[in-house]
Amino acid sequence: MAEVKIGLVTVSDRASQGIYEDKGGPAMLAEMSRILRTAFVPVQRVIADEQPHIETTLRELADVEHCCLILTTGGTGPARRDVTPEATAAVCERILDGFGEQMRAVSLKVVPTAILSRQIAGTRGKALIINLPGNPPAIKDCLEAVMPAVPYCIDLMEGPWLDFREDCGLKAFRPKHAKKPGA
Repeated sequence: MAEVKIGLVTVSDRASQGIYEDKGGPAMLAEMSRILRTAFVPVQRVIADEQPHIETTLRELADVEHCCLILTTGGTGPARRDVTPEATAAVCERILDGFGEQMRAVSLKVVPTAILSRQIAGTRGKALIINLPGNPPAIKDCLEAVMPAVPYCIDLMEGPWLDFREDCGLKAFRPKHAKKPGA
């Protein structure tokens, strides 16, 4: 069985230059480690807010590294250099609008400026790409909001079977007819 790889991309000019510590990447890794029982290999990148570089990184993680899930943090606001959604849309074959809608709905319960967030999600080959906000507590809130749908989405794309830890407080949703390969 092939190893499960998850891409974790921090999009930040300052973090990529070492001006400040990347907190988004470690927050995504901590949340995925808390949620997933399935062993996975994190493939981490810290990159600048440059659309061509973001696109190249997403393509590499999907097409070369064969990550089944790619999470990004940062670059989803209205600032001029916030181009993560544009880069994601450019490399995805399909956009899954419900992910962004759900993340904004959850975030709006916490902060009114969540309406400024433009995060999206989509598919590229057998990879699901999800844009997350840059704030670590918001990363947790947004992942908890969408993760129940992620394993079945990856199943539908013929990716690896992802199981959740029983004590993570979340349950992966799969229809009753869904069966683990080889079971």
